[in-house]
Amino acid sequence: MQMKRHPIKFVSRREWILLAIILIYCFVPTFGGLFRVIELGGGPVIVPENPRALAAPLPVVLHILSSFLFCIVGALQFLPSIRRHFPALHRALGRTVAVAGCVSAGTGLWMTHFYSFPDELQGPLLYWVRIVLSLSMLGLITWAVIAIRSQNISRHSAAMLRAYAIGQGASTQTFLGVGWMVVLGSEPLGPLRDAMMVFAWGLNLVIAELLISKMFAPRPLPA
Repeated sequence: MQMKRHPIKFVSRREWILLAIILIYCFVPTFGGLFRVIELGGGPVIVPENPRALAAPLPVVLHILSSFLFCIVGALQFLPSIRRHFPALHRALGRTVAVAGCVSAGTGLWMTHFYSFPDELQGPLLYWVRIVLSLSMLGLITWAVIAIRSQNISRHSAAMLRAYAIGQGASTQTFLGVGWMVVLGSEPLGPLRDAMMVFAWGLNLVIAELLISKMFAPRPLPA
């Protein structure tokens, strides 16, 4: 009788390290968001109050939960062993990631446009960058789904990596913001905060493009 294969046995040490780095990197914004969900559900106040979330909690809850799935489950999609040995699992997780990413981008777009932010938290620059990136994330995920249905794996992978870079913007923003407060002792606000948040997305996308160019660079033919 054929023994069932277990995914954990096929994941290499290098892949475990990569997965751990990604999960640690997105820990603060993703799990911090879950504290907000607990608060909105009637639980104790753990994070600073957000009047916009209290006034219209549904988009916030959907955004937090979908972003959590997109970042955490999406990290598993980077493991070559899972893709190679368990393609059915990779496809099932991919559907979850695609739906979660679209919900995350859609709710982010809705909140950016309809929530009223004070000027020190969102100026014109951040508003328009959020609009463009939310639409881009939706477009990239849609393109990735179309590409994989056409068996174009390279375009699928590149589109999902770019979408993941956008979705992980909050993680880079958190690290930059915490670093800023540690060094300077104050929270960046106004245009400075807008520029820092935009820079975080730009940095993620630059790294994504470098990874894509490395992944799909033509390999030299054997001599």
